[in-house]
Amino acid sequence: MNGTLLAVEALLPHRGRMKLVDEVIEVDEEKAVTCSKVNEQWPFFDGNSVSALVLIELVAQTAGICNCWNGIREQGDKFVKKGWLVGVKHSRFFVDAIPLGARIITAIENQFKVENFREIAGTATIDSKLVGEVTLQLIQADSEEHDGDR
Repeated sequence: MNGTLLAVEALLPHRGRMKLVDEVIEVDEEKAVTCSKVNEQWPFFDGNSVSALVLIELVAQTAGICNCWNGIREQGDKFVKKGWLVGVKHSRFFVDAIPLGARIITAIENQFKVENFREIAGTATIDSKLVGEVTLQLIQADSEEHDGDR
């Protein structure tokens, strides 16, 4: 699907400083690619750059876009957006900091899915140079179980 037709806000609950993804480039059942431009509002901004740790959140948000797109595709108007608990299985950064204005392309792919569990492999590049690799494990509470806990 052509990502330019998708509004990030329709696929992610993040707003304000925590909305890091600017554009959805590509999304389908198993993968997503997003574009983000570092700005002064980002977490970890020190006046010149942001810590490479922010790449973990970029991978998580890109995974969220893929998961939400799938939910909407499969369930339509009945889809309820819910958050995911995220664990970092692996991360490797090839830079310490990312400069203000840098354009980051984040790509994720579902490694495997079992019910409400996913393992996601993600990469982040700047100017076609690999700057980070992140593997996340995501789990989402079942809505019926969660409703009973309220």
